This record gives sequence, C-alpha cells and structure tokens, in this order.
Amino acid sequence: MANSSCVTEFLLLGFSSLGELQRVLFVVFLCLYLIILSGNLTIISVICLDHGLHTPMYFFLGVLSTSETFYTIVILPEMLINLLSVLRTLSFMSCVFQMYFFLGFAVTNCLLLGVMGYDRYAAICQPLHYAILMSWRVCGQLAVTCILGGFIVSLVGTTLVFSLPFCGSNKVNNYFCDISAVIRLACADTYINELIIFIGGVLVLVVPLIFICISYGFIVSTVLKISSAEGKRKAFSTCASHLIVVIVHYGCASSVYLRPSAQYTTGTDRLVTVTYTVITPLLNPMVYSLRNRDVQLAVRRMIMKTRFSVKSF
Repeated sequence: MANSSCVTEFLLLGFSSLGELQRVLFVVFLCLYLIILSGNLTIISVICLDHGLHTPMYFFLGVLSTSETFYTIVILPEMLINLLSVLRTLSFMSCVFQMYFFLGFAVTNCLLLGVMGYDRYAAICQPLHYAILMSWRVCGQLAVTCILGGFIVSLVGTTLVFSLPFCGSNKVNNYFCDISAVIRLACADTYINELIIFIGGVLVLVVPLIFICISYGFIVSTVLKISSAEGKRKAFSTCASHLIVVIVHYGCASSVYLRPSAQYTTGTDRLVTVTYTVITPLLNPMVYSLRNRDVQLAVRRMIMKTRFSVKSF
C-alpha cells in the first residue's frame, strides 16, 4: 500500500496546540494508563486464579479485560511519547498497523459486550437451560467468533482507508491514526469508501446494541415477575455493571463513527476520542471491582493468600 502513495510518514498533531500543558497531560495520562493496566491485569489474574469466578460471566469479563489491555497498549504508549516529543511522526506502515489493531480490539469489545448481554439474558430468563446455552464449549466459540469478527472487520476498514492515495498533507489531526482523521487526508474521492465504512460501523455498533436492548427487555420483564424485593435487587445488580460500560462505550463510539468525516470537528471529537480510548478502559475495571461483590471478595482472598505466602517465606 505504501508504494502507491507519496506520503511515507504521518505527523500526529495530537495535543501540540496546548504547548506546556502537554507535560501536565503526560502525567495525567501516564497515571491513567498505569491504573488501566493494573486494574485490568488484576481482574484477569483474579478470574484465572479464583475458582469461584470460573463462570461464563467472568470468563467473558476476563476476555474483555484482556482485549481492553491490548486496546490501550496500541494507543497510549505512543501518545505518551508524543506528549514529550517534538518529532511526532509515525511511518506509513506503523500507522496502518496501529489502525488495524486499534479497530480490531475496539470491534472485539463491541461484540463481547453484546455476548455478555446474551449471557445475562440466559442466566436470568433461562436459568434451567443456562448450563446448556452457555456451556464452556459455547463460551469458547463465542469468544473466538468475537475476536475473529473484530479483526476481519478491522482488516476491511483499514484496507478501505489505505487503498486510497495519500499525496498531500500528512498531518493527522489526532493523537493516533484514527480512521476518521486519516481518511480526510486522502487525495481522491472517498465517498464510496466512507459509505462502506459507515455501513460497517452501523453493523458493528447498532446491531449488537439492539441485541443488548432486546436481551434487557426480556430481563426486565422476567425480573418484574420475581415476588421478593431482594430477588429483584440481586438480579438487577448483576446487570448494572454491564449496562454502565455499554452506555459509555457505545455512546462515545457512535458519536464519532456513525457520521461522515466531513462533520469531524477537532476539539469536540478529540475529547470524545479521549473518552473511549482512555476513560472507557479505565471504567471497566473500576465498575466491575467497585460494584461487583464477587470480584471484591476474590481480590481480598488473593491478597490474603499473598500475605500468607510472604509470611511463610
């Protein structure tokens, strides 16, 4: 792809207009990045080590945390380097790979959230058939399907962008090679490519979201039939964490990707981009650790075991 383009590298403008404030942003984003890594790695470790969390719901939470860990690794280290660097260039192929892996993990997250919604539906609405509907074989197949689907969609989207000629400006008005910012630099008619990408965005974002809404419609209907208040509270509490993550994730992603690139406005969209590349991955471990009693107890057990092992040593 690089041979057909005059542009051999891209300049990531990022937050260059903020001047000295970039040093402050570096400290803030570095702290957030370390929290994201430690939070998601803690959840992954706890789910792997605690047998009480070896259930489909926590299996998918572990896969989601793994995906979000790599999702942030693709973007944030480069952004942190650029905040302290004068030279913010990224080679053509590096930009290709960054977009490919970013989109791959982002789409995987969308699909996983849809599957997690189905898991809650099966657990609450079909409890007698739950072991069959969400067997470990089915869980594995669903997880693999989400990952493969995410990276196939990403391959199509990345190819549609970088099959275009880039012979003019190489200034990407973002802190990473985002699809909306890069496609604007193409020196050819991008209408067909943007239309296909838009349709793909609708399928990836809207279809799983509709699926989640239908699942929660059945869940609410089932929960309202439960006679005890404690039973209703317990049922809704298992869904609350998932719903919070869904609202933030789909809300931010939809505001950026479900519209033409001509409506792309630098300041507002960069703020939204920060939300779904930094805040959403940060929100996932915080929501599931602060709101989920099972995860809290598992973390405490792991800490107690670690302390006991250290004392014994």
